[in-house]
Amino acid sequence: MKLRLLALCLAALPLWGATKVLVTVVDPKSGAPVTSLHAQDFNVLDDKTPRRVEEAEFTHDTLDLMLLLDTSLAGGMVQPLAENFVSQLQAKEQMAVVAYHSSADLIQDFTSSRELILRSMAKVKYGNQPHVLDALFAAIDGGFQNSVFRRVILLLTSGLEGDSRISEREVIRLARRNQVSIYPVYMVGSDRSLLEQLARETGGASFNLRDMKKSGGEPGPRVFEALRSHYTLTVSGNLSLGEKLKVEVKRPEKLQVSALALD
Repeated sequence: MKLRLLALCLAALPLWGATKVLVTVVDPKSGAPVTSLHAQDFNVLDDKTPRRVEEAEFTHDTLDLMLLLDTSLAGGMVQPLAENFVSQLQAKEQMAVVAYHSSADLIQDFTSSRELILRSMAKVKYGNQPHVLDALFAAIDGGFQNSVFRRVILLLTSGLEGDSRISEREVIRLARRNQVSIYPVYMVGSDRSLLEQLARETGGASFNLRDMKKSGGEPGPRVFEALRSHYTLTVSGNLSLGEKLKVEVKRPEKLQVSALALD
């Protein structure tokens, strides 16, 4: 009896020499989060070296969310979605709005007031070329200093990237350092691979609006369900996870999987 009690007590203790990884898994067509996975369904590779997954906990988060609104000449095609996204905010959640084209401008600081957010977006003017990477870097660099909840950037973009000075690797490194996940929502696919990479390497997800329309329904609720849903993996080993972290899901269907190592 004493041995059994000791075993139960040890099982309740936190794992020593373990690290945490935030993982988002969504269906690539509908954007719906996949919610039924367990620890044995994940493979974690750190620079091709396997790391054992001890636990996988599925959770819903409250968000501190920054909406990056494409206000370039092509941005008008996705602008109507912005109001729908604002309507998805829940109690305690806050949103800031950054309008970007050739530069990035904060037009509304973090607030839970939908009225203030919508009023700020109504003043936006469109023009110039979209510099997505420059805007992301500027938004992440100091944009979440006073955040309380999970840090998320919702990138509402036509899908076109101009001539940014900042590289995608610089954006990804800064996002990881600041624990920010990037969720691009886009219309066209010319820079699709870039948007998918930004999501995949920061624990986010990318959403192709044309694919989502084929599956029916409003995109706003589905996007926000994915924003709030993720797994927290407990991975064995006390070594910090490197830049070549990769998480795979052992399922026959094709899934969109992303990861962000947590401090």
